[in-house]
Amino acid sequence: MTKRHLVILGSTGSVGRQALEVAAYHSELFEVLGLSAGSNSALLSEQAAAFRPRFVAVSDEGCAKDLQHTLPKGTSLEVGKHASSALAALPEADLVLHGIRGLEGLAPLISALKAGKVVALANKESIVCANALIKKLIKESSAKILPVDSEMSAIFQCLQNGKETEVNSLVLTASGGPFLNMKQEELAFVTPLQALKHPIWSMGAKISVDSATMFNKGLELIEASNLFNMQSNHISVLIHPQSIVHSMVEYIDGSVIAQLAVPDMRLAIQYALGYPNRLKRQVKRLSLAELGSLTFYDAEAVPAIRLARRALNEGGVQPIVYNAANDAGVELFMQERIGFLDICKIVEDAMDNTPKCTADTLEEIMFIDTLVRRQVLERACKLI
Repeated sequence: MTKRHLVILGSTGSVGRQALEVAAYHSELFEVLGLSAGSNSALLSEQAAAFRPRFVAVSDEGCAKDLQHTLPKGTSLEVGKHASSALAALPEADLVLHGIRGLEGLAPLISALKAGKVVALANKESIVCANALIKKLIKESSAKILPVDSEMSAIFQCLQNGKETEVNSLVLTASGGPFLNMKQEELAFVTPLQALKHPIWSMGAKISVDSATMFNKGLELIEASNLFNMQSNHISVLIHPQSIVHSMVEYIDGSVIAQLAVPDMRLAIQYALGYPNRLKRQVKRLSLAELGSLTFYDAEAVPAIRLARRALNEGGVQPIVYNAANDAGVELFMQERIGFLDICKIVEDAMDNTPKCTADTLEEIMFIDTLVRRQVLERACKLI
């Protein structure tokens, strides 16, 4: 089999590092063509030495000086804010693994889609905030998105078992984070350090806080609706502390198909990179006998889920507002300028006070995102 040329955007982040593990484990199938990062020049240099890609990109121009003298012979260096977008559209690339977090990843995604690439996507914010634009670009090209988030990958895998017209509903699962059994009055005194201690997954600071508040699951609710063309009232969310059932699909005959596995992002990454084939196992084998039992609880009362449904139902720029206000709120919480419960207040206030409108271009989306973040900073002190 001919090797597939792989570009990894955000190679020094959690998803990017695990994608390189998958590529190394299946080195007979993948050749790393390009790597991009923001400012972690030391790790990017190590990755380039190990995989010897033809292209490396770094957005921080200051870091480029450190890289220039350490890259392997024959590796070209792209520098600047458009560097990742250039790699995403490389003619030689067969597959783009997109691991850049946040709306910083939207421009490279647009570049890849315009170039007709197959994108293994771990960037939920782009799907949440730019759904109409992304669908337009896919329609105009031969591009394809393969989801990498564990929940979206699980749904995608379960959907292989029936026709689109046979699907009744989607079921997202959430671990519940570190404060699952904590009372409301106790949550008011949660510290950033406590919020970072996720009981199951090893993640970055932002996504760890999002898991604790369940705004991460709210974003995934919007993402699932957009990715799989499913109305909000046909998507439910269950808290599942063991994080073994990653999501489920209910079909019209009453059958429920679930995807189960140990919590390891490499499995979802591997499925996207190998699709439509399944590749040999790299992660630990699941033993249901050792687990003994799996538990589920309804999550509909969680404020982050309620606000996500509102954003979906109201449409327009509300999903952008939901994402941007939460980002700004988490930043204020990590700086200990607001409390844990204030994040939700900030998001709801932003949704209440943003005029109804649409944002259909990259420039419009980024304008709304910037506007909301600025307004959150201005209004936060009045809400707490």
